[in-house]
Amino acid sequence: MPNKRTQNYFRPRLPILAHYHPTSTLPRFIELLSPLLIQTIKSRLHCYTYTLTRAKEKKRPKQLQMGRGKIEIKKIENTTSRQVTYSKRRSGILKKARELTVLCDAQISIIMFSNTNKHYEYCSPSTDIKSMYDRYQQVTQTDLWSTQYEKMQNTLRQLKQVNDDLRKQIRQRTGAELEGLDMDKLRDLETDLDQSLTTVRNRKFSYIQTQTDTYKKKVKSSQEQYNTLTHNLVALEMKEEHPIYGYVDNNPSNYESALAMANGGAHMYGYRVLPSQPNLHEMGFGLHDLRLA
Repeated sequence: MPNKRTQNYFRPRLPILAHYHPTSTLPRFIELLSPLLIQTIKSRLHCYTYTLTRAKEKKRPKQLQMGRGKIEIKKIENTTSRQVTYSKRRSGILKKARELTVLCDAQISIIMFSNTNKHYEYCSPSTDIKSMYDRYQQVTQTDLWSTQYEKMQNTLRQLKQVNDDLRKQIRQRTGAELEGLDMDKLRDLETDLDQSLTTVRNRKFSYIQTQTDTYKKKVKSSQEQYNTLTHNLVALEMKEEHPIYGYVDNNPSNYESALAMANGGAHMYGYRVLPSQPNLHEMGFGLHDLRLA
């Protein structure tokens, strides 16, 4: 059974071949038929060769022409090479997107995330990403936000419920809205209030104790400063009223001038008795001419 190409070749030539008698014109018929057979054989060989080539290409792994070399389509194991390849391909994609925007007046939106979770985006100057998503939803009749919106609504309801419960607990701790509580809940509330009261009271006492200790330290420091100043003042008054304690000559080899005594040497050992020590005013120590000042 001849194939379609042979039939298509003979169909327009049938009127011509009908004029030739099979016996008388056999050489002429063979002469006309030879180019047809040669062309048919060539066509069949070409189809067979093409089929074999396609079969071999299917068995090979897919390769993509990239620059001067070829790269196999699989994950790049080297981190640096993978990052460099991603950067180059990303730049190429964004460049093609800009060219399509200008040349074809197309509206393009691209969002890319790297393996380090760093995102890159491009959108045509005549639109924005949100508008592109809205148009996508309208064209495809899909809703991208309904699931997320429902999750947000559920979260909002849960937070409102927690807020209402906390407000109710606060009001119950102030003595309001106690009508709906049974005996167990009232007992639990009383226990919580007692514990809270104990905690507050301990905190108050601790604060008072800390403040008291601080004030005691300040009072003690002030008292020490007062005593020091009083002692210095008394010493200064004694020095001003009785200058006999001043050394005239500091040369220890000169015995006579070791101490300069005013109005004779009888008052060398005179002491000044404070008014708070009246029992020492009339005491004698058995020394010659020793008396209290």
